[in-house]
Amino acid sequence: MKTLLSSLVLGLILCFLSVANAWLPNEDKIRGVNLGGLFIVEPWMMGDEWRSMGCDGRNDEFQCVQALGQAAADAAFQRHWGSWITQDDINQIKSNGLNTVRIPLGFWIHEALVRPGELFPRGGFAYLENVCRMATSAGLYIILVLHAAPGGQSPNQQFTGKAVEQVGFFNSGNYERAYQWLEWITSVRHTHSAFGNVGAIEVVNEPVPGNGDQRNSLLYEYYPTAWRRIRAAEDKLHVTLNNRLHIQMMDARWNGNMGDPNQGLGGIDLSFAFYDDHNYRAYDCNPGDSDKCFVPPKRRDYLFHSCFEDLGGRSPVIVGEWSLATSHPNGNEFDINKPDAVSYYRSWFGAQIHSYEKQRGWIFWSWKVNWIGGRDDWRWGYQQAVAAGVIPRSNPSKANDPDVCENLKTLIPDFWQSNATDSYKHDVV
Repeated sequence: MKTLLSSLVLGLILCFLSVANAWLPNEDKIRGVNLGGLFIVEPWMMGDEWRSMGCDGRNDEFQCVQALGQAAADAAFQRHWGSWITQDDINQIKSNGLNTVRIPLGFWIHEALVRPGELFPRGGFAYLENVCRMATSAGLYIILVLHAAPGGQSPNQQFTGKAVEQVGFFNSGNYERAYQWLEWITSVRHTHSAFGNVGAIEVVNEPVPGNGDQRNSLLYEYYPTAWRRIRAAEDKLHVTLNNRLHIQMMDARWNGNMGDPNQGLGGIDLSFAFYDDHNYRAYDCNPGDSDKCFVPPKRRDYLFHSCFEDLGGRSPVIVGEWSLATSHPNGNEFDINKPDAVSYYRSWFGAQIHSYEKQRGWIFWSWKVNWIGGRDDWRWGYQQAVAAGVIPRSNPSKANDPDVCENLKTLIPDFWQSNATDSYKHDVV
């Protein structure tokens, strides 16, 4: 009876987060990695790769294409796309006990949407198809993300493909291009067998409107229209209900100033909605004042925060980006060369997934890195962290030791009594 009941509960969970032929049997949590740096190169996390492409000194993909010229840039990026994530990487991801890959994409991978003067590499779709084919064959769940929207949705960010001071995404013209991108990738998912395990599309990554009008247009114009255009594209293809894509938006918790992503979705069936939270401690402190941090930069405080953090938000939510990087990466407590660094970071990894698996799961940023600040910093690279012994091979859940959090209550009773809630938070101090 107990086994039957467990099976029924698991079945209900999977029905809620399932897409026919695009979800994993016998799995109830997302555990995955971002394929960061593949289709949107971020030089900060892959310095050697960027130099090998001939792009050293350029801030983003736009600048690299501008410097090399279109033909040379296309060739350089195609070499990168063919080598950054290979069959061996997919095999390692699978053998490390992971079940999901999240793939950040720029709008320019649909080349018909690129306007004159927008300089981005061409030819990426064939490589995306190949990566998705490998991931689908391996049984990995795939989330595709509009990570770089037309015009740029977040200021001064390499992940938008062209870092701009003033965001240009929040207007009807660029919204329309984004809708067309979403319709296109929806059609691709349902008509190309290589994309068979794509179960979700995220309609835009980390949007940061420049003012209240832009915020309202995102909530009341972009989100509902994006939703309807995806569903209309599926209706046109006669996609059955159980085969529909999940549609993902940033959770309100990611940026409290953004508001509830559901605000403008009245009248829409949200059965296939889910939400994305990004939870980085590396960006915890006020710019220009490293002593004013959301969580005090101490080992104990990081563990407390991760163990007892309130992840309340829309449900279901996954933590779609997070890492082991800290706000004081080279400080005495967090230096990765300390003798006990591997032990501490393994405990902190366990504390984080302990928290995230109370929700729908997690996706680490990123699978691999290549030369950050003079080294391959395993705090940002899952592959490197496994090699360093920080993350357990074959099963990351082995690090999810409830005693890590329970022992905090015992070891620091006075502190725990003064914070005796399930939600551990710090104001900026």
